[in-house]
Amino acid sequence: MDVMVSVKDGELWAHDSGEPGGTGGAGLPLVLLHPGVGDSRIWDGILPRLTERHRVIRYDARGYGRSPAPTAAFSLVEDLIAVLDHFGVTRAVLAASSMGGATALSLAHRDPARVASLALVVPGVTGADDLMPPELMAEIGRLARTGDVEGIVTLMRRTSAAAGTGDDPEVTELLRAVVPAWFAVAPHQVQDPPLYDRLGELDVPCVLVIGEKDQPEVVRVNETMARRIPGCRPVRLARSDHFPTVREPDAVVAAILEAHAAAR
Repeated sequence: MDVMVSVKDGELWAHDSGEPGGTGGAGLPLVLLHPGVGDSRIWDGILPRLTERHRVIRYDARGYGRSPAPTAAFSLVEDLIAVLDHFGVTRAVLAASSMGGATALSLAHRDPARVASLALVVPGVTGADDLMPPELMAEIGRLARTGDVEGIVTLMRRTSAAAGTGDDPEVTELLRAVVPAWFAVAPHQVQDPPLYDRLGELDVPCVLVIGEKDQPEVVRVNETMARRIPGCRPVRLARSDHFPTVREPDAVVAAILEAHAAAR
């Protein structure tokens, strides 16, 4: 079921798969949070295997995919809470990639009663200042000022999508679709409180996927996150960059199902 969810000063596109087979016996819902390098379509390749077992909810963050661009200040974690409330979900397993990972961690810290477990895929985290190298940010800024979307796509394919070969059409399409969202969202997004140095306060089962061909800064921060989150199990994917759902989908499915089975 596709719906538009009301959030503060805006709305989000969301989809609820419903219970597998209509039995109502699938346990905790699974909520998917996409990265900044893709919208909710990034889950398309693995979605059928998740909905076979669980009720799955996914949505597009403001300005991404089928969600309108923001027109006022907003918080990603506040929007996540609004989505959960809309669907009547009081507690869920969160599977979250990159930007979505930062949002999932923020909710787990802010309201741990609502998060039963975490499957983090090459996750971001608020407060990690060294997650993106300054030279990369400077080059993205230069290209953005000239409106060079294709230049940004090429740069991201060379850095965040380094495991790709040839034209890499799936990743290229995802990047080309989201770069305009970066421009639309930046003036309005309010950053959630820094959490990187407080990850040791979390008390939630966690599996953290590391893409070994991701940018070195991301790999280093992800390794640190896995050490800081109590009981977190790291999963290293040798053939993945910042797009593990595209590069190694079977391994991502296994990590998400492991996290769901560990929920408490």
